[in-house]
Order: sequence, then C-alpha cells, then structure tokens
Amino acid sequence: MFKYLQKVGKSFMVPIAILPAAGLLLGIGGAFSSKATIAAYPILDVPMLQAVFSIMSAAGNVIFSNLALLLCVGLCVGLAKRDKGVAALAGVVGFLVMNGTIDAMLKIFNPDGNPIDTGVIGALVIGMIATTLHNKYQNIQLPQVLGFFSGSRFVPIITSLSAIFIGVIFYIIWPTLQNLLIYIGNVLISAGPIGTFFYGFLMRLCGAIGLHHMIYPMFWYTELGGTEIVNGVQVVGAQKIFFAQLADPNHVGLFTEGTRFFAGRFATMMFGLPAACLAMYHCVTSKNKKMYAGMFFGVAMTSFITGITEPIEFMFLFIAPALYVVHAFLDGISFCIADILNISIGNTFSGGLIDFVLFGVLQGNDKTNWILEIPVGIIWFILYYCVFRFAITKFNIMTPGRGDNDVEEEAKDDKEDNSNSKIHETALIILKALGGKENLEDVDACITRLRVSVKDSSKVDKETLKKVGATAVLDVKGGIQAIYGAKAILYKNEINAILGIKD
Repeated sequence: MFKYLQKVGKSFMVPIAILPAAGLLLGIGGAFSSKATIAAYPILDVPMLQAVFSIMSAAGNVIFSNLALLLCVGLCVGLAKRDKGVAALAGVVGFLVMNGTIDAMLKIFNPDGNPIDTGVIGALVIGMIATTLHNKYQNIQLPQVLGFFSGSRFVPIITSLSAIFIGVIFYIIWPTLQNLLIYIGNVLISAGPIGTFFYGFLMRLCGAIGLHHMIYPMFWYTELGGTEIVNGVQVVGAQKIFFAQLADPNHVGLFTEGTRFFAGRFATMMFGLPAACLAMYHCVTSKNKKMYAGMFFGVAMTSFITGITEPIEFMFLFIAPALYVVHAFLDGISFCIADILNISIGNTFSGGLIDFVLFGVLQGNDKTNWILEIPVGIIWFILYYCVFRFAITKFNIMTPGRGDNDVEEEAKDDKEDNSNSKIHETALIILKALGGKENLEDVDACITRLRVSVKDSSKVDKETLKKVGATAVLDVKGGIQAIYGAKAILYKNEINAILGIKD
C-alpha cells in the first residue's frame, strides 16, 4: 500500500506542475480585481487594468475549478501500464458520469439540498477504478457481434457504468459528512482560541481531500463567523464584518473578531510551507539539486506570494500522510496564536504576501497588529524547516528528488548527441541487450529508470546497457531497472515504437 501511495503521489506531479502558474494568475488577478480591494484602493479602478486582472483571475480560476478532474487524469496516466491515453479518457468519462449521477439524484430526491462536491476524494476513487479496469480489460475479447467494443474501447464503457454506482454511493454518504462538519463548526465558534485552533486544524486537514470548501464559507458568510454592528448596520459573517469595517471611515482600533478566521494562515503560507520546500530541496540527492531547484522555488514563491499551497502539499500528502497531519496541527496552532495576539489581518483570497500587504501593512499596525506576524513567521519558518528536515531524513520519506523518483542528472548528458537518430540507435542496442523482443513482457519508465519486465533475466546483457549510458542496472522481481537519467523516458518510447506498441 505504501508503494502504491508513492505511485499515486508521483502521478499527481504532472497536474501539480501546472498549479504554480495558475496560482500566481489567480492570486494576483483575484486580489487586485475584488470589489473590496478596489474600494480600499481606488487607484486600481482603471478599466483596462481591471480587465487584465479579471482575465488573469479567470485563467487561474479555471485550473483550480477543475483541479479534481486534472488530478484524476494525472492519476490515470501515472497508474496505467500502457495505452495511457485511453486510461486518461476513461478517467475523464468516469469523473463526468459520477458527478452527473450525483446532480441527477439531487434533482430527483432532494432538489433543495446542498450541492455535493467530492473534490479530490472523488478524483482518487474514479482514477483508481478507471486504471484498475483499464489494466484488467484493455485486451478483453468480446463476442464477434460486439467485437468493435473489444480491447481498449471497452474500458471507458465499463468505467462509466461503474461511475454511476460510485455516484450513488457518494450521494448517500456525502451529506452525512457535510452535516457533521456543520455541527463541528457550531462547536468551534464558542470555544475561544481553542476553537480557533481546531478551525485551522480541521480546515487544513480537510483540505487534503477537498472538504475545506465546506468549512470556511460557514464562518466567512454566516453567523458562525460572528455578528457585529458596523456603521449602524448589523453584519454577519467573518469576511463580511471585515469588509464592512474596512469600508467604514469611522472605524478605529483593531479590526474585530471577523479576522479571527483569517490571520492564522499567514504564518503557514508565507513562512512555514516555503520553509518546508527548502527542507525538501536540501534533502534532494546532490546530483538532482539543479533539476529540482526551479520546481521547489516556484511552488514556494506561489505559496509566499498568493497563499496557494496545494502544489507543496501534494508533494508529501500521499507519501507521508502523518507529516500532513503534523502540518495541519501546526497550522491550527498558528490560528490560535494569531487569535491570542489579536493579529487582525483580513484577506480577500488567501494568506499570501498580496493580502498581507493590502489588508495588513497598508491598513496600519493600529488596526491589524501586522508587525507581530513577522516574529511569529520567523519562528514558523524555523519550526517547519526542522520538522520537515527531521521527518524526511529520519523516516526516509521519498519527497521529490529522492529514491525512485529521482532525476539523476549527469554533466555528460548535456554534451551527448540527443538527436532522434542517436536515440533510435541506442534504443536498438538496448533492445538487443535486453534479450530481444521475445524476452520482453513490458517496457516502462519513471523519470530516471527504464523499467523492463523480462521473461528470462539471465538473457540481459548488463554490461552493454552500461556501455550505452546506464549508470546502474538493478535486478528486480520479474525484470530489471536500468538507470539512464532523463533519457529513460526517451528510450522507453523509442523501444515501444520499434516494437509497434502504442503507449
């Protein structure tokens, strides 16, 4: 199961790579185009400028709105043994059918009920079912009358039928989970700083499966987030209270409890998670540091500037769930400390630098106590770095750049001829060294390793594999792994093309 979860985490890396750019677009565009920001800073109310910000926000938002679908596709591509495009199509079909089934059942049985969004959980379930069915039935032979639907064409069909049953199951169990969260929210609101801790902890914990969207709106927009008279008008909900006080020229002193459910996120998003990135980068093997430096820097800056944390969290969520629980606990502590210290920074979008400056620094320390966030953030940076560095090294957690997911970059790779003809010639040599076509059962590759299932490993010429660039050739159960660095995927594709195998 642990190895399987590692594969799941690896499969998510491709869609996750999209998120930093999408996060910057959404964070910058959303923050500067919101009505509250424009009201607070009229200088931004320029039609052309707002058009640019609106387009940026929409472009980033469409990625995050469809994040579950993208993760489902990534999972199918990563876990399918071959014909990965068909597996991805099956995942998309299954995901759409599942959500269509849920919507149809809501309209039939509970038209006034709350919408059901299964988020990452739905993506995981459908992705796993689609790839399981794909790997099992991709070569199925149906009776002649149904022969057109044999093989890979059968996979999306059986996946869509299975997704109907999954949709029914989610329709039955999901409302119970939603009601439980609402009940917990009512308990938290009356528990003071301890309740604020559990708010932050629970929201971050539920963020792992996409359920945090059920929690924070209850506090931001309903009585759970407080009720207050602002400028003679009763306002309910944490964010509504903050916006009302922001717009009230007569408001003096700190912003009130409306910011209780915002201020704790800044230490985690601006300081903690970037420090976790630094710790993960420092744990990357020395040969891979150059390859991974840009990725870690990109996701760290995304979290720091915009408060988008998913690109970082998905790096360790599935390979080290316990570490994610620790992360959620520390986030809860951050909320509790901000509440105790009366740090009263609001936000429109998230807990990154943009909101920190707009609704903390520029509002003045008298209203926000933003200066106190700096020492708290420094402590959080050190704490997160030490916790992640210790956990990764102590328990050998395979974060990006370690273990089987390594990209072993060699200096000589830059000097070698990477032309198609050279790749083809080398692939022919590798194929012969593996014992020829008759000895192969499956040819695959991770980021650095050519993974080959063979019928007889004694027919594999390891020395020849090393002569054409393999830094090591490892015997594994049922086959071999030849480490070719970044070229592994190129050789795999070329060998499959030579064999006439569609990947």
